[in-house]
Amino acid sequence: MQLLYPCDPFDKNQPDEAYAEEFHAAKAAGLTCFLFSAEDFASGDFRPRPANQFSGNILYRGWMLTPERYAQLEQAIAAKNAALLTTAHQYRQCHYLPAWYEACRDVTPGTIFLTRDDDFDAALASTGWQAYFVKDYVKSLTTSRGSVARNADEVREIVGLMERYRGQIEGGICVREFEELLPETEERYFVLSDQVYAREDVVPDIVLDIARRIDSPFFSIDIVLNSHGVARLMELGDGQVSDRKKWDAAKFVGMFEA
Repeated sequence: MQLLYPCDPFDKNQPDEAYAEEFHAAKAAGLTCFLFSAEDFASGDFRPRPANQFSGNILYRGWMLTPERYAQLEQAIAAKNAALLTTAHQYRQCHYLPAWYEACRDVTPGTIFLTRDDDFDAALASTGWQAYFVKDYVKSLTTSRGSVARNADEVREIVGLMERYRGQIEGGICVREFEELLPETEERYFVLSDQVYAREDVVPDIVLDIARRIDSPFFSIDIVLNSHGVARLMELGDGQVSDRKKWDAAKFVGMFEA
């Protein structure tokens, strides 16, 4: 497995600080690692280092990209006679909640998808839900206000705060039925080439089931128990842009050695 990481903005020969531990763990494991400048790429200049070794299948490990930006990365890598392991279509299927929701709707909270101009009052009334969890297609609000709403006005408030603090709503608005969860039970699993990996080597049946439903070479599955002790899928994500969370760096890169 060959890995592509963002470099330090001030030293293009070193990994970005956020990925340094993982990068060095991968190198220590004997994996081939490349660096590129995310800032230069945003300006249309893609120069992986070391350039003379850049070929074959590449797995990106870096910052979240919009599906459109990821497609540009796929094209830039192809122009260097290499190929991303995950296609732009597969990236979108795991990165945007509406793209994976239908495949997993029986194991995840009910969700409706809205645009900024929709009639929130009418849409929420049709659900019959008592409370809502609000996010865009990728992220929820991370301020102290939180993302839980109990009426349309509060949904509008959360959407406005997302726009204010993040600059935009990515994709659209997801309103999910609120469930009481046990946050201390949340665990992130990874699926690589149809093999499921767990931080503590125990894979629940629900994770194996979800893994069989998704057509992507590398993605993450976030499972949490609700207040009734039922395992629920809270997020699916493209593995390339998913945080390790509680995973040790060496344990994480061990997936790529298999």
